[in-house]
Amino acid sequence: MASEGPGGGGPGPGGPAAPIADHGLIGDLRTAALVATDGTIDWFCPGRFDAPSVFASILDPDGGSWRLGPDDPDARSQQYYHPETNILVTRFMTEHGVVEVQDFMPVLRAHDPDHRQRLVRRVVGLRGSVDLTMHMAPRPDYASTDPDLSVEDGVVRFADGDVHLALSSTVDLDVAATTATARLGLTTGESALFVLEVLAPDEPARGCSLSDVSDLFEATAAFWRGWLGQSTYTGRWREWVDRSALTLKLLCHEPSGGIVAAPTTSLPERIGGSRNWDYRYVWVRDAAFSVYALLRLGFTDEAGAFVRFLSERLGEAADGADDELGPLRVLYDLDGGLPHERELDHLAGYRDSRPVRVGNGAVDQLQLDVYGEIVDSVYLFDKHGRGISHDAWGDLRRIVSWLMDNWQRPDAGMWEVRSEPRTHTTSLVMSWVAVERMMRVARRRGLPGDLTKLAACRDEIYERVMTECWNEELGAFTAVAHGDALDAGALLMPMVKMLAPDDPRFLSTLAAIEERLVTDSLVLRYDPEAFGDGVQPGAGEDSGEDSEDDSGDGSGYDSVEEGTFSLCSFWYVEALTRAGRLADARLALEKMFTYANHLGQYAEQVGLNGQQLGNFPQGFTHLSLISAVINLDRSLDG
Repeated sequence: MASEGPGGGGPGPGGPAAPIADHGLIGDLRTAALVATDGTIDWFCPGRFDAPSVFASILDPDGGSWRLGPDDPDARSQQYYHPETNILVTRFMTEHGVVEVQDFMPVLRAHDPDHRQRLVRRVVGLRGSVDLTMHMAPRPDYASTDPDLSVEDGVVRFADGDVHLALSSTVDLDVAATTATARLGLTTGESALFVLEVLAPDEPARGCSLSDVSDLFEATAAFWRGWLGQSTYTGRWREWVDRSALTLKLLCHEPSGGIVAAPTTSLPERIGGSRNWDYRYVWVRDAAFSVYALLRLGFTDEAGAFVRFLSERLGEAADGADDELGPLRVLYDLDGGLPHERELDHLAGYRDSRPVRVGNGAVDQLQLDVYGEIVDSVYLFDKHGRGISHDAWGDLRRIVSWLMDNWQRPDAGMWEVRSEPRTHTTSLVMSWVAVERMMRVARRRGLPGDLTKLAACRDEIYERVMTECWNEELGAFTAVAHGDALDAGALLMPMVKMLAPDDPRFLSTLAAIEERLVTDSLVLRYDPEAFGDGVQPGAGEDSGEDSEDDSGDGSGYDSVEEGTFSLCSFWYVEALTRAGRLADARLALEKMFTYANHLGQYAEQVGLNGQQLGNFPQGFTHLSLISAVINLDRSLDG
């Protein structure tokens, strides 16, 4: 997979942000950086995913950036990954020659106690002669401060809070005020290096050499290939599954075992809109899907690390079971803390999409479905992995006991709506999953638990879903009890074994979803005009005349065109597969592949014109792709 786009003619410092899809991701299992097709690193948080940024020009033209590319304004570029790795190559073609920039963050071995965080950019002359410019404009702490650049022995140093950074190069660096630049010309076979090191305050920079970086390149490539070699998938869509697995691995925070939802914040669900969220945290909701996908592909180490992260949260939560929001939170930072939401008013936002947020308000919501997802993840790991410990089982029992007393409460639901709490069907379904999976683990392992009480609760939830969440007139399960809006979350019902995939009620629901939520294989998460999420519209959104956030029907919906959710589109593929409509499932899957970017990666949503929207890349989408492909492959093989 490769993309052709503008090279030296890109926006450069101070220009508009590149399209979200025109990026590739590199990382070192601690943090990550986005590299645009014009050679600009426009997003990077040194140290860890949820640290303050030092490059954030994707969120503001003056937010900091690091561009490396040809001077020729008519240069063209293509971008691809070095085979079976997360080493990103951007190739520039000019009138007088061809060069490529190889971007990577070295990872030499798993759980490396001597890991050093570096962002390496090697530029290589391939043909002819090309003049290039390197321009680094760091802006620490989400561009709230200007860096104090100093130069010693050719190394440029600056600080970002407690983190110090040092830029070394094989060419001369010029420093003026708050920027560092270099001009160079390369002919066939020549190379130049730029290495940004993330250091402790008093740690010396180690610099770089061509031979050192060559060794780092080969060792990093070997690491990624060795890791991917553990995959057990050999089916029809191996290239797509491999890239999704590699992307998911880039979202893993190796020290904690957590997996962030995405490495970015505030990339908008609509250009000019206000639905701009921070996804650089670990969502409990992703647990079952992560563990399922990783285990199915043979990545038991990552699955075990994530379950360990979740087990730590279980242990902490067991002591707070009387909290009004429940013992578990929807999301955690990488330390297991609660990242409360705030706005960065000094940033313009991606193409003027405001506000820019850090932290996430969902941490203060009640979302009951997370209990089903966390128990399901433990069940899967107990069944296919190394098994649950005695202490973890005790923590789980206390948490599910709380759920059994609280499952009837209205909540914010899996779509994290900010309007009044409602009784969401998916929350009831996943509460049923939590109780049912507890029974499975207890029976299979002979672990202690009151099976009679669990069964009574399970059955009561089931009956409520089948009576209060079923709309006879629509012939479908609705988004909320006694409602008439649809929710793509109903596609999960056969996946979590609450309904058989050929149950008439599910087939009827699937038909209703196809009629009202599906457009040419792309799936809306819910009926936008009937559901409403309680979010105030942004400056560029149509707020209507009834109220700032109301379409006039009392829903709280702001009348803005809703993008389709890519993870829901892959749920649709899997629902078609389970319903036995294999030809339809295969066609829908192939269509979804056309909405990926040039590297096979997905943001959260697809806009009306096919553009990628939302934080990028989104792990949940890639997890859903893996699940959909594995199940379709298995069904096609009979």
